[in-house]
Amino acid sequence: MLRHRFQPGRLVAGVFLIVAGVVYAGDAGGLWEAPWFVLIPLVVGGLCTAGAVGVVARAADRRR
Repeated sequence: MLRHRFQPGRLVAGVFLIVAGVVYAGDAGGLWEAPWFVLIPLVVGGLCTAGAVGVVARAADRRR
């Protein structure tokens, strides 16, 4: 049994932040070269997408 509601916005935000961490770690470890400005659109885009998903999920919950 679930102890709390499923919040897909937080899941999307977490996935984007994990991807940003992997990009940063790969650059720091020397696996690839990533310019410094790559992470800014990745994080901001992920947070905006997570916000949109959260709004849609809340609207769907209210309809039920």
